[in-house]
Amino acid sequence: MTSDTSTAKPAPAVSAQALGIFLALLGAALFATKGIIIKLALADGIDTLTTLAWRQVVAVPVFVTVGVLGYRRRLREAPSGAAPVLDTKTLFQALGVGILGYYVASLLDFSGLTYITAQLDRLILLTYPFFVVAFGVLLFGRRITPLMLASLLVSYAGIVIIFARDFSVEGDNVVLGSLLVFGSALAYAGYQVLAKPLIDKLGAQLFTSIAMSGAGPAVLVHFLATHPLGAMAINGQGLWLMLAIGLVATVAPAYCISAGIGLIGPERTAIIGNVSPLVTVGLSIGVLGEAFTVWHAAGTAMVLLGVWLFGRKGKPKAVKIDP
Repeated sequence: MTSDTSTAKPAPAVSAQALGIFLALLGAALFATKGIIIKLALADGIDTLTTLAWRQVVAVPVFVTVGVLGYRRRLREAPSGAAPVLDTKTLFQALGVGILGYYVASLLDFSGLTYITAQLDRLILLTYPFFVVAFGVLLFGRRITPLMLASLLVSYAGIVIIFARDFSVEGDNVVLGSLLVFGSALAYAGYQVLAKPLIDKLGAQLFTSIAMSGAGPAVLVHFLATHPLGAMAINGQGLWLMLAIGLVATVAPAYCISAGIGLIGPERTAIIGNVSPLVTVGLSIGVLGEAFTVWHAAGTAMVLLGVWLFGRKGKPKAVKIDP
């Protein structure tokens, strides 16, 4: 009996690990649909700001509801006399950081997709951790290791290859689009740096709810300042695309990734997330009919190699075995 019990115990751990890997893969794949949906919306005559406004309208209520429920549960479970988790200063900090990450970064990214392919957009965004490191060097005096520098050079060499090929075909639009997406990656890196202490204090669930609550009104104010309210009236295929950008490409992957992190850890989840450019490439070719040449293949491989090298920068060897 003892032997049977001991052999049966690992089964739940194995199934939990498999579920975590599946959820991390699913989350990465769903996130990768964002550029495809935006491109389809543009082809349907829906501009980027309208798409961004719809994303907030659909996604924000879900995030806020989950956050409020989670916060109320934390209040019930908090010991008597404990200091409040959320004070006015922290609230406004989270709102401001949310505007940077979910309004500024998203607006630049969505706008960049007007001019460049979904493939190039995804690869540029994938390099945002390099900007995080740059902020660390400038603000906190952190050192750049030779491996980090090598990974940066390899990744950006891959982007240059794809950029040069697309520039030869599309011209100056590729320059403008790439600059917008690089701006998005820079803004998102700033969001990551500023969000870290707030997430440590509030928890990811509550922080995300507050951050989205800050970005939602900012997006809608921008929309109403530049569009008539009637521009939000969309039907047919466009409505399905707007629901998809909010639910399929935003809400669902966010919770899949969170669940994946809980089951298999952040490092393994991040590594699995590197499949997202491959999903974007496949959908770009199959759905959008974008070109995929030997130059795109070489550039994509170099970007992924650089990101993989960057992910190895500071890990102890034990992490590779059991994160």
